[in-house]
Amino acid sequence: MPTSAAPPRVIRQLPSQLVNQIAAGEVIERPASVVKELLENSIDAGASRIELTLEGGGVELIRISDNGCGMPASQLALAVTSHATSKLPDDDALFHVGTLGFRGEALASIASVSQMTIRSRPHENESASAVDESHRTDVGGSELEIRGGVIEAPTPASCPIGTTIEVRNLFFNTPVRRKFLKTPSTERGHIIEAFTRLALAHPSVHFVLRSGGKVQHDLLPTLNWAERIEAFFGGDVSQALISIQSDDPPIRIQGYVCEPSVSRGNSRMQYLFLNGRHIRDRALQHALGEAYRGLLMVGRHPICFLRMDMPADMIDVNVHPAKLEVRFTDSGRVYSRLLQTLRQRFLSTDMTHRVATTPPLPEPISNSNASIAGSQPDHGVVGLSAADVSAQRQSVIQWARGDTTHQADRNSNDQSPSIGIDPFKPFPGGPLSRQRDEPADFHTPDDAHVRNGASQQTASQSASEFSGNTSTTQDATQRKERLESLESRSVSRLGLQVHNRYLVTQDESGMVVIDQHALHERVLFERINQKVLGDNASLESQRLLVPEPVNMTPGERAAVLEVTECLNRLGLEIEDFGGESIVIHAVPAIMQHQSPSEMLRTLLEAVMGAGRNPNPKDLLHQLLATVACKAAVKAGDPLEPEEIESLLEQKDLYADTHHCPHGRPTALFFSRDELDRMFGRMGPRQANLGAGSPQ
Repeated sequence: MPTSAAPPRVIRQLPSQLVNQIAAGEVIERPASVVKELLENSIDAGASRIELTLEGGGVELIRISDNGCGMPASQLALAVTSHATSKLPDDDALFHVGTLGFRGEALASIASVSQMTIRSRPHENESASAVDESHRTDVGGSELEIRGGVIEAPTPASCPIGTTIEVRNLFFNTPVRRKFLKTPSTERGHIIEAFTRLALAHPSVHFVLRSGGKVQHDLLPTLNWAERIEAFFGGDVSQALISIQSDDPPIRIQGYVCEPSVSRGNSRMQYLFLNGRHIRDRALQHALGEAYRGLLMVGRHPICFLRMDMPADMIDVNVHPAKLEVRFTDSGRVYSRLLQTLRQRFLSTDMTHRVATTPPLPEPISNSNASIAGSQPDHGVVGLSAADVSAQRQSVIQWARGDTTHQADRNSNDQSPSIGIDPFKPFPGGPLSRQRDEPADFHTPDDAHVRNGASQQTASQSASEFSGNTSTTQDATQRKERLESLESRSVSRLGLQVHNRYLVTQDESGMVVIDQHALHERVLFERINQKVLGDNASLESQRLLVPEPVNMTPGERAAVLEVTECLNRLGLEIEDFGGESIVIHAVPAIMQHQSPSEMLRTLLEAVMGAGRNPNPKDLLHQLLATVACKAAVKAGDPLEPEEIESLLEQKDLYADTHHCPHGRPTALFFSRDELDRMFGRMGPRQANLGAGSPQ
């Protein structure tokens, strides 16, 4: 049967108010979008002072006041009309945009989803030339109110020269949009980030930010860009700045990048400005990463504050409603210029990592060194004081260095440290075969006894004994007892540390090479999980005698306050200190020897790396993994035999110890068959030949 055709649909012109609300969905994503658009308008108006006032995270009130050119009464209603702007005087100006805004959508979109009030007063000469004869005597200001896109008639108002715009009850007529907003603290963090970008891009403008009745930032105009960077990010970043300068036309690059020792776990502190406009460009970020290749560890991102200037006809800013993305007519040229500029600067700069000296941490109030494993004592460096750890490791270092003085010249009361490892005995009764309580005699290639006749005598004696000339029944018995002792000894006692980072041991079927950091990280992670994932459980914490404040960026502060409860379960107690500071009251007992500020920033990177709307369980897993990683022994840490034994014993206490919490393998296994094949022992008969050569 033939199907009936669908009835024709009627095409209608959408009302202007609905058009503005649709446009608001593209331009106005959150209160920070309103702040960005209004601040850009103030800068384009030539303002030298701009004040931003917030209430309720920008949802209740956003007020922006400037001393720019202002608008006459006759222009106010037109300013909030869709696609009306003063920034494109003719059609060709779209291809030579020199202002931050140009679309004419911002005010109309904001007014359609809020209750807006505009007060503006132009300069007297501008007022006289912009209005008709009937308004020529009006040198005061004007006020215009818009309620959900409905424009009322302008009225006279007393106000200073410039423009003040108040936006109240954002999204009051679009409850679905308002429902998806975050907490006021989070929205405030996004607003301050938008404020930061524009204040960095225009250091010659005096910016003031007030929130909750308090002044958060009062940034005076400056010619030294580093001063404004320091005002936002503190001395740690400003002291690590490396100046960048490239004045070759038509592309000019200037600004700062940070030394590799100061980096972040994400790219949020990469500020790129093009002709005064903050942009996000993947190609330029890739060039920045390539310039730092080999200087940063995998997963770390550089910090930069770079301003690029080029002719307007080389770029297209009409790409995205938010104007964060641009297109270049010759993107390869821009990429190469940035990469070449940074690499040349790095080649002429000493990039050696310098470790900043940190003051000693305050002693915790509690003197207990409770283990996170309950009543079981902690083995290894985790449960020791800093002095004990230092003494242990120094003793191992001294032992490893050895003594170039011949053992025969040593005093019998020598108190050199002993780590309790049997000296290596390749041949029973040989020159290196000694009693356990007798220290081993180590020689270096520069030893004087190696260069004289004593070495020849030792070598001949060793060869004689190897040939069997001095073999006796007693020697054979000692060798048999030695082999039986090795076979009966536990696997953990056979653990050998290699390069201060790997442990080599064996089981009944082969050899195992263990990454000491990865294994300890997994063990700590499992133990922390048992402590934290219980009902109302948390890690033991140590309170600080003197709480430590930490300065943070607005986005970082908002992210930390969002997960305060989760951090408390990890033993890290924080509190809002006002402004952009967080104060730390207590730290996890397992990490009491780490700087509290570094610990907080480490956990912060895990929080911010979780993305938008993270799953609480996934976020907690990531935080626990971070705590375990920072508390575990590191590659390069020498371990005592007792520490090695304890770590290998704990390996068998948990089921999932083959990978660390981040997915890296903790051990590599080499079966006996594989070793036999590598050494040419292919057959079972040859595999049982012992230490001799294959027959």
